[in-house]
Amino acid sequence: MIEIDGSEGEGGGQVVRNACALSLATGQPFRIVRVRGKRSKPGLMRQHVTAIEAALAIGGAFAEGVAVGSSEMSFTPRAVTPGEYRFAVGTAGSTNLVFQTVVMPLLLADAPSRLVLEGGTHNVMAPPFEFIERAFVPVLRRMGARIALRLDRHGFYPRGGGRIEIDIQPSKLVPIDCLERGALRAVSATAIFAGLPFDIADRELAAARKVLPDWPDDAFTVRQLKDDQGPGNALLLEAEFEQVTEVVTGFGKLGVSAESLAKTAATRMAGFLASDAFAGPYLADQLLLPFALAGGGTFTTVKPGGHARTAADVIRLFTGQQWVFEQLPDGKHLVRRRA
Repeated sequence: MIEIDGSEGEGGGQVVRNACALSLATGQPFRIVRVRGKRSKPGLMRQHVTAIEAALAIGGAFAEGVAVGSSEMSFTPRAVTPGEYRFAVGTAGSTNLVFQTVVMPLLLADAPSRLVLEGGTHNVMAPPFEFIERAFVPVLRRMGARIALRLDRHGFYPRGGGRIEIDIQPSKLVPIDCLERGALRAVSATAIFAGLPFDIADRELAAARKVLPDWPDDAFTVRQLKDDQGPGNALLLEAEFEQVTEVVTGFGKLGVSAESLAKTAATRMAGFLASDAFAGPYLADQLLLPFALAGGGTFTTVKPGGHARTAADVIRLFTGQQWVFEQLPDGKHLVRRRA
């Protein structure tokens, strides 16, 4: 059984999700101690429990210690069974993190699957639906993945209530090289809100314009949802290149002004635009797992963070593959499998 210290590396829930996915894909059981050991509230949270329960369901697996607050768990997989599944995270726990846990094992299965995920679609500390749809899944499709996904209803923190549907066809992933992102095609800034004053969206867009002065006026838009989908707010900044799309998000929450939220998100986008790397930091975190299961490939990214390096550590435990981050002369990093 593979032993994992959940307090090492970035010390968060990514270790749990990647371990479940890799366990189902490789057939190897694991045990994690000190789960989320570096978080202010260590142990499993509701969204982590749902992700594990989803992995258990699709893999006919057996686990111990799967409960909110648990600091130690074990997981023993069996064969992945494709089919139709519905998982409800509860309140605003992230549906997208559950998706990330089960998508790779289901892609590698021998028959189609359909997922319905209910909970949060736009909440702090998780990628929003638009990131999954426009940044992550298109790269998977280039690797051979056949995935279709739809957002039926937004779900903001803390209420949740969102719903996404995913259709997955069995696919053979092939290694690809993602070294250049190509020319910039389009940019957009969309302030989404529901059940909140309109001026919040206006203030967010005004603050983002100051950081991104080269973006055209028609790139800035407001999208008002029905009040029953709120209260909630997110600012989505999108840069579409020939080979990849980057999505940077700022999430509205109590105690953070519209101006501060927008400035932080826009500064992150400006930093990515100043680089010529293929993947931003969040996309780099997500690409390591499918690249490892494909057996190779390369991509460039901005300076890798703790999540990416932790993902590489977990991949090594399950597959023996060593993924390295080489800084190039222009400052970006090349991510590749060591021969």
